Amino acid sequence: MCDSVDEVTQAVLARNDSLAASLRDELARRGVSVVNLLSSPGSGKTELLGRVLARAVQRGLPVAALTADLATENDAHRLAGSGAPVKQLLTDGLCHLEARQLRGHVESWLPEDTSLLFVENVGNLVCPASYDLGESLRIVLMAVTEGEDKPLKYPTAFGSAHLVVLTKTDLAGPAGFDEAAFDAHVQRVNPGVEVVRSCARTGVGVDALLERVLAVRDGTPVHRPPLAPRPHTHTHEDAEAGLVS
Repeated sequence: MCDSVDEVTQAVLARNDSLAASLRDELARRGVSVVNLLSSPGSGKTELLGRVLARAVQRGLPVAALTADLATENDAHRLAGSGAPVKQLLTDGLCHLEARQLRGHVESWLPEDTSLLFVENVGNLVCPASYDLGESLRIVLMAVTEGEDKPLKYPTAFGSAHLVVLTKTDLAGPAGFDEAAFDAHVQRVNPGVEVVRSCARTGVGVDALLERVLAVRDGTPVHRPPLAPRPHTHTHEDAEAGLVS
């Protein structure tokens, strides 16, 4: 029974990888870079993203955001205050986004002049970590209130990140957060990855995060994590399924 379940899971992931590879190629032709944001609930991801979007809009940058949740459009309403085009994606109970869902919204909604699309994934560090969305940059965020051992608890998420963002740094003291231990744990699961420290309340790290994202959009190579998305070679079956053009 376990073997059959594992085979089904691998088949689902393989199909997603194929779709993600096709979507990545399509977006590259359109000049669109996708930033996939992963975190647990309560990390401050939405607030920080709103600040980054607002800063990008102030600079006249062609950005947009897609935010995913199991229910409600609360985050979309919050992010729309930035002035950037925002779309809510409801997963109807699914704990992660998949490439097919992103592709549908890219085809039906994404503004034509967009060069940078932020995707706020479902608040979960388990399931979303296994699904490539065709992103150019995968960012994993965590708040100091979550504890410095989080990277060790979720090695797949942190080990697949191109960039790590530490949020709510103004609460590090009251939370008793051990920054040195956190840095050591991050490097243990993802050697060489950069950590950006941020605080949406004060604006610390907002400009730094936006600059990292823009650099990737403009062609700067990303960090190569040990658990990078699996490379996929398009097959005849992919072509028949409409996964490649």
